[in-house]
Amino acid sequence: MYQAYPGGDQPPEVSGQPRSPAPQSVVRAAQVMYVGAAANLIGIVITLTTSGSLRSQILKRSPNLTSAQLTSADHLAIGVSIASGLIAAALWIWLAQSSKAGKGWARIVSTVLFAIDTIGALVSLGGASALSGGGAARIYGLVVWVIGLVAIVFLWQRASSDYFKSVPRR
Repeated sequence: MYQAYPGGDQPPEVSGQPRSPAPQSVVRAAQVMYVGAAANLIGIVITLTTSGSLRSQILKRSPNLTSAQLTSADHLAIGVSIASGLIAAALWIWLAQSSKAGKGWARIVSTVLFAIDTIGALVSLGGASALSGGGAARIYGLVVWVIGLVAIVFLWQRASSDYFKSVPRR
């Protein structure tokens, strides 16, 4: 229980939280971002369960590798997949929370990361990437890209823009 604050019955603004609730478009964007985080964690599980096909892809691309080199390349690819999946999941969650808090930079960072992901998806679809993987990996990448697109659309709706403009800057 707290005593009323001078000048009103509402407590002062808590650091980092806006006074007005986030509009539905920002809340939905954050929800979609949480789905993106979950998708990245699922991607880690998929990588671990399909590591045999990853080893085959490495061998197909580099048939002159020794057994030790193949094992090292396989372990490196799995490690990079796990690390990037964890980092991506953390970014999704951080940006979702920052967006709900009305931080305008979070919308910009989300858009820049989406643009980078779009370039990566186009490269992967073109097959120019050594890590583009097979058909399942491309489909998975497309699903994650669509999740990002939906989040960006919600973040740039008029109600979202008005919300980001209305939150006091600190």
